[in-house]
Amino acid sequence: MKTYEIMYVVDNAVSDEAKEAVQAKFENLIKAQGGNVVSVDKMGAKKLAYPIDHKTEGYYVVITYEGDGSFNRELDRVVSLTSEVIRRKIMTKE
Repeated sequence: MKTYEIMYVVDNAVSDEAKEAVQAKFENLIKAQGGNVVSVDKMGAKKLAYPIDHKTEGYYVVITYEGDGSFNRELDRVVSLTSEVIRRKIMTKE
C-alpha cells in the first residue's frame, strides 16, 4: 500500500459543523474504498495567496491515508463536486 495525502481548502465562511462534515465525508469515502486514514492535520484558517471566487481566506486540511491508489480518481471527483471545497490536491507521500 502506498501513502497519499489530500490537501483541500474549504471556504472559511462555512460553519465549523460543515467543515467537520466535509472532513468526515472524505474520511468515510477513503475507508469505504479500502483505504486507511493515517492522520488528519487541520491547519486552520489562512490567507489565500490570491483570491479564489472573491474569497481571500480558506480553511486548510491535510488527510494522510494509505491505499492502493485505484480510488484516487473517485476521491478527486467527489472532492471536486463538494461545494464547500475551493481547491484540492492529491499527492503521493514519499
